[in-house]
Amino acid sequence: MTPKQILDGFSETLMRDERILSAQERSLLASLLQHAKAASPSDPEIQLAVNAVIASAVGETIAHRAFTVLGTSIVERLVAAVGSKEGLEDTTIYAMPVPQPPGTAVPQPPGKPQPIVPQPPGHGQYPLVADMSRGGSDARSQAQVGVLDRPEILPAQCVVLDEFLAPQELQELLRFTLAHEAEFHASEVISPAGGGIDYQHRRSHVLDQAGSYQELILERVKTVLPSVLKRLNMEESPITRTEVQITASNDGDSFAVHTDDGHDEVASRYLTFVYFFHREPKQFTGGELRIHDSRLRGKQYVSEGGYRTIVPGENQIVFFPCAMVHEITPVQCPSKAFADSRFTLNGWIHR
Repeated sequence: MTPKQILDGFSETLMRDERILSAQERSLLASLLQHAKAASPSDPEIQLAVNAVIASAVGETIAHRAFTVLGTSIVERLVAAVGSKEGLEDTTIYAMPVPQPPGTAVPQPPGKPQPIVPQPPGHGQYPLVADMSRGGSDARSQAQVGVLDRPEILPAQCVVLDEFLAPQELQELLRFTLAHEAEFHASEVISPAGGGIDYQHRRSHVLDQAGSYQELILERVKTVLPSVLKRLNMEESPITRTEVQITASNDGDSFAVHTDDGHDEVASRYLTFVYFFHREPKQFTGGELRIHDSRLRGKQYVSEGGYRTIVPGENQIVFFPCAMVHEITPVQCPSKAFADSRFTLNGWIHR
């Protein structure tokens, strides 16, 4: 095989990886090159100059993303080699999830924080690909409901991927979110004591439909899902349905301790994912994720008291088991402007 064939094969591999160059970006680049060719059909030197500028910009972007993907792969292999909780914690302590849909109380002993179990949104349930091969892990019980052999303890754990969307995709998602401000509605959750909505336990605003970005995020999630489940020691399984929503958290918004899978309507949830984004420069603080060490009590997990605090990061996505107790700390946003909110595109995968 000649060096050119090797290089062409490597380029083809990079082009096919959605984490490095999305289909939308490939289409845009092809359009730019076509316009450049049409603008100067009789002057090949101009075409070459334009192509060189585009090639340089694309090369720098591709190199950056490829290094990120390569680094993630190396970290995964190191984590697998270490095979200990300490090794995992060193490589998965970023980003955060978001307030969830309405829910009902999860009974647990006095003296412990009482988790809320979010219910699904009324809209926005799009199917993800359901032909995943079944893995060989014996930890499937971490994500199933009503299984007697679920582990007694779930140590606080998560997986985070950086630069999850292309820069253009990120900006388009932000523009979509700001354009739909009027369609956001107050989040709701049933009081742990019963009897109505508790707006103090959960404060935020949600958009139940994410438009084309719903399919985009789900396709990207599908691509990394096998690796994520492996790192969380969870077994792959056919996916029955998904939920996606966009959440805006502004000044004073928060979500107290809760789980994502305790109510009958959401009992099939097994994995939570949250993608974080905001307007630059960042105009808020707080809104941190706390993932609690969780202990099984009856059919639900409750907080053991210890937790891991994760600070939000731009263009990051976090994955963690739905059964795990977690919370969102209060957001401080002095301007109180919607555009300055802490935004997330969050969702749940059902098996």
